[in-house]
Amino acid sequence: MEARCGWAGPEPIYVGYHDTEWGVPEYDARTLWEKLILDGFQAGLSWITILKKRENFRKAFAGFDPDIIADWGEADVVRLLKDPGIIRHRGKIEATINNARVFQMVNTRDGFDQFLWKYFDGIPLQNTWATQADVPPFTPLSTQISKDLKKEGFKFCGPTIVYAFLEATGLVNDHIVTCHRHAECARLARR
Repeated sequence: MEARCGWAGPEPIYVGYHDTEWGVPEYDARTLWEKLILDGFQAGLSWITILKKRENFRKAFAGFDPDIIADWGEADVVRLLKDPGIIRHRGKIEATINNARVFQMVNTRDGFDQFLWKYFDGIPLQNTWATQADVPPFTPLSTQISKDLKKEGFKFCGPTIVYAFLEATGLVNDHIVTCHRHAECARLARR
């Protein structure tokens, strides 16, 4: 049996996410935005809740197309608040619409991917945590990125949400060193 990070199990959906997606460096602006939105919806909840509802989120939010979502208004908020397949939280739904508009601005100006990867000079940070207990909930860098995202106008992007996002998208490799994915994710980094 392969060694994994302590949080990755026992449910197959969690194991699959850990083994194929979490920590893989993501360079696509729109995919990065989708994952930031999902991490915002996770606030106060467990990631497994979001993971199980991810396809419902994608349907409800037009495939996370920011160009569509940016045009939404109150009628769409009300529609989404009635959707049992997603997290029905007005603040998070309204933040998603707001964040679509901000994404458009940042993506046009800088490229959302470039905006994020500049903090790492385009190369994922490779941590070497021995145990899950060593992994911090946030860092000075996630705090700075959070501040900068908020300065741009993003919402639901505090330091802890941002750090979870950085881990999930492979900007930070936080697989513990004994996990079979640590070295694999390190190899996937663009140089």
